[in-house]
Amino acid sequence: MSKYRGPRLRLVRKLGELPALTSKVSNKNQTPGQHGQPKIKLLRNMSPYGLRLLEKQKLRFNYNITERQLLRYVKQAKKLTGSTGEILLSLLEMRLDNIVYRLGMAPTIVAARQLVGHGHVLVNKQKVDIPSYTCQLKDVISIKDKKSSRDLVNKFVQESSNNQIPSHLSFNKENLVGVVNGVVTREWVGLQLNELLVVEYYSRN
Repeated sequence: MSKYRGPRLRLVRKLGELPALTSKVSNKNQTPGQHGQPKIKLLRNMSPYGLRLLEKQKLRFNYNITERQLLRYVKQAKKLTGSTGEILLSLLEMRLDNIVYRLGMAPTIVAARQLVGHGHVLVNKQKVDIPSYTCQLKDVISIKDKKSSRDLVNKFVQESSNNQIPSHLSFNKENLVGVVNGVVTREWVGLQLNELLVVEYYSRN
């Protein structure tokens, strides 16, 4: 299944706020479509499988990854010691495209993926053009020393000046340099999600 490229507000109406995918917020309290239902009624009538599917879709669309990628992260999280749900979120948060978004270098995770894919981003002074690259502690994220690259990112940084940088990251706006200082805490994920239901979704077989 490929990454979603359709209307983002339609997803927001169906799944709720997806802060990494879009800043758009729907003022309608029913699902999209001609015969859309009120969200409260939809959730009340949803089966246990449907609820788990809904939470899984929130996670997948917020980070804009494929079903295969998410399944791989779930399997990886299960092999590590600790809460599988929280480890899963940490793995997704440590993706390079997400770190670039979190630092305010891009307005959405989709824009961050384009920045990385087009070679604008450096990790420890080395170009990395793989959005799914997993950042490590003390990694230094910077922008290529090229006027077009820096002008583009400076524009994004100024537009996101009111956004808070998560506590596990630090960012120098003048030099456009960020540092990964730790692992994200659950409250900084900023997604209304029950990650345990996602793990249960993939454990159903």
